[in-house]
Amino acid sequence: MTLNTTDLDKRTRIGKISGIVGILCNLVLSGGKIFVGKISASTSIMADGLNNLSDAVSSIVTLAGFKFAEKPADKKHPYGHARFEYLASLTISVLVLFMGFELAKTSIIKIIKPTPIEFSPVTIGVLIFSILVKLFMMIYNYKLGRQIQSTTLLATAVDSRNDVIATSAVTAATLVEHFCDIKIDGFMGLVVSLFILYSGISIAKDAISPLLGEAIDDKLQEELTEYVKSCPMIIDCHDLMVHDYGPGKRYASIHVEMDESIHSRACHDMIDKVEQECLCRFGIHMVIHFDPVLVCEPEEDL
Repeated sequence: MTLNTTDLDKRTRIGKISGIVGILCNLVLSGGKIFVGKISASTSIMADGLNNLSDAVSSIVTLAGFKFAEKPADKKHPYGHARFEYLASLTISVLVLFMGFELAKTSIIKIIKPTPIEFSPVTIGVLIFSILVKLFMMIYNYKLGRQIQSTTLLATAVDSRNDVIATSAVTAATLVEHFCDIKIDGFMGLVVSLFILYSGISIAKDAISPLLGEAIDDKLQEELTEYVKSCPMIIDCHDLMVHDYGPGKRYASIHVEMDESIHSRACHDMIDKVEQECLCRFGIHMVIHFDPVLVCEPEEDL
């Protein structure tokens, strides 16, 4: 996906809107769950409410990440600040892991010392409403994340999916305890916590990889190399290196072989065109090094 100035502005705007929607939705859900969790004495509902509160904080992080990422380049950061988005994803993963550990600890205590849950239609209504809202947020963030290729929004979509599973499990535990008198609230909370921990680790891996400098995917590398090779006057290319400084901030270098008999000005003009086309087609700021090669040796006089 090519990211010009207009695309980057649109990308930032979408990220900010997603952050605001996440803050509002999660604050409403958190307040409702904490309230019904207290009146029903349900550890899992209370934990789910606190999880939504952490999601509101995650949305604030998302908002801040997009805000900082749009800062222009400066002397200390000549390649811009787009990697702030990766840091936002990493922060979200830490919050998810923290909530997973807290939920696991609370659930183990509930398993050791089970307490009855006070059932009420209001409790079930709040939980079902929460599931529907989180389904909306999952689809919303997933579509936007794919549209603008945002690891932060995709991480938020994964977190919303986790919440759908967690709240569904909490709802099931509440119904089973009420109708079957089987104390599974703590066990269900523990299962959910393990799933949340696994997701937190996955989000962290996806955020850390580009920060460490991962290689571009094989398909993009092949397309980029084939395009350069197909350009007029270029015989072959090698030593492609790509550096990712965040969305819209990819820089690359490559060596191209060109006939040394061609005038250097013509080679320079062609290289300029190829560099511009790489930015338009692939969203990559390309620097090309010219390697002159001898194509045809002159015939020796007999």
